[in-house]
Amino acid sequence: MSAIDPGARVTARTTGAQYDSAGYDTDSGPGWLLFAAIMVAIAGVLNVIYGIAAIGNSNFFVNDTQFILSNLNTWGWVTLIVGVLQLLACLSIVRGGQFGRWFGIIAASFSAIAALLSIPAYPFWSLAIFALDIMIIYGLAAYGGQRQTA
Repeated sequence: MSAIDPGARVTARTTGAQYDSAGYDTDSGPGWLLFAAIMVAIAGVLNVIYGIAAIGNSNFFVNDTQFILSNLNTWGWVTLIVGVLQLLACLSIVRGGQFGRWFGIIAASFSAIAALLSIPAYPFWSLAIFALDIMIIYGLAAYGGQRQTA
């Protein structure tokens, strides 16, 4: 005999709630939203720092790196703009609502595209940022519409 009423399972399936074997509610939506907000903030700060470093022709970057489009200075501006968009998206996600969800997805998508375009220069860093952006997009797309109503 199950500890959960079969009727409750149907309700849980239709509402998107999940239950573990002990019958407790284990909804992971708020956790994914918090994760997405924190990761967007971290990626935004890193992109702003790297963008400023690239614009200033810092010695941190390899000078003769071949980018798919343009040069290091242009990619510095692109990275800086994406970073600022990500910081604004983080604030919007924390405030809640559908605008924050979609703005975060768009900012993470721009970051993922920029990361893929910079693979020739920094392959491991670009793939790490790309993977992070995909997890952010998943968290916002799958759980961004669910809000706690207390």
